[in-house]
Amino acid sequence: MKKKLWGGRFSKPTDNLVEEFTASISFDRRMYRQDIRGSIAHAKMLAKCGIITKSDSRKIVSGLREIQKEIENGEFEFTVAHEDIHMNIERRLTEKIGQAGGKLHTARSRNDQVALDIRMYLKDEIGEITGLIPELVRSLVRLARENIGVLMPGYTHLQRAQPIRFAHHLLAYVEMFLRDGERLQDCLKRADVMPLGSAALAGTGYPIDREYCAGLLGFRAISKNSMDAVSDRDFAIEFCAAASIMMMHFSRLSEELVLWSSQEFRFVRLADGFCTGSSIMPQKKNPDVPELVRGKTGRVYGHLLSLLTIMKSLPLAYNKDMQEDKEPLFDTVDTLKNVLAVTTALMGNITPDKKNMENALRLGFTTATEMADYLAGRGLPFREAHEVAGKVVSFCEKRGMGLEEVPLEKLREFSPIFNADVFEAIDVRSSADRKTSPGGSALVEIEKRLKELERIHGR
Repeated sequence: MKKKLWGGRFSKPTDNLVEEFTASISFDRRMYRQDIRGSIAHAKMLAKCGIITKSDSRKIVSGLREIQKEIENGEFEFTVAHEDIHMNIERRLTEKIGQAGGKLHTARSRNDQVALDIRMYLKDEIGEITGLIPELVRSLVRLARENIGVLMPGYTHLQRAQPIRFAHHLLAYVEMFLRDGERLQDCLKRADVMPLGSAALAGTGYPIDREYCAGLLGFRAISKNSMDAVSDRDFAIEFCAAASIMMMHFSRLSEELVLWSSQEFRFVRLADGFCTGSSIMPQKKNPDVPELVRGKTGRVYGHLLSLLTIMKSLPLAYNKDMQEDKEPLFDTVDTLKNVLAVTTALMGNITPDKKNMENALRLGFTTATEMADYLAGRGLPFREAHEVAGKVVSFCEKRGMGLEEVPLEKLREFSPIFNADVFEAIDVRSSADRKTSPGGSALVEIEKRLKELERIHGR
């Protein structure tokens, strides 16, 4: 049994079962870069403040850089006996450089060390994730631009409602994903606070320079309360909440793709490379990618609830329960990055079926509101106009007709106000393009937004 770095107070070794149960090296090893960066900054600060010699600091820094190469070359032996990434690296450092390695932990604790590593890790990952969002936006904008002439029904209650352009529908998701990026950037502000120097919970009596460390590590601020600093996981919970909202947006888009690619809708065709077949039914083309995205949303929601539950009743300051924060966080990061990548690729491999989309407009009486507006514009109170248009819809429904197929003479039986120009009013294309209010579905508004997005994010 290897001696623990903290084992001085103990007379018996850790039970093997407990050692396996409490170790986190199997999952926190992914933070090795952050752990080494933090330790290098800490060693430099200790030397700057005269707490250790410059010679020892140089040995520590050099040894840590060699350890990083060992890890990246697959030459480093991670062991459960050393519990976590922090102890594994520190033990190896002492093996490499001797007594100087034991001085690295001066004026810090694993409590502030792990808090530092997880914040640095999340800062790095938020940067990567937000870097992927513009390409997703571009894929949606390109699809919208290429199909700007395609009309489709807009829906409420999953019932055909009013004519819109396919591009307008896609751009609704662009707005969602742009908000997601803003949320992640806002979350970054809370993660970008350095806890190092808080030690176990009370701070340290050594004359350290926390601002110097923060500058080396690129933090915008240092924590203001040592107890809060080592026990705070709000930033991780906030990230998982932002990720959950973003996954909800992915799930909504995925649900529509599943519906639209079904035989019942036939609004879009998904490329073969993004679908699978059935082991028994030769005709099947299953939309597995959007279905899996939809399913993984529940997984991310679960991680958010897990973190909230872990933290909900912990007394200050650090508790071992908080070791359970990493797996949900890490899996949320991995899931979100994978979903971003696959959805971006999927949206570049979708073909809308213009004919079926526009047929659905005719069958859904989607310009009934325009018919009511037509009558209201000629003096009929809107509620009466609404009733007249509803009666025309009922008439058409019973006969399998579209609104535009009702003869003018018949329309005048419902209201003498109808004239021949009503057919222009209820034309699906003119209906969509009449919505010129800012952010509306008119072609002029869609063009305006597309140009803004292309200017900001590129084509």
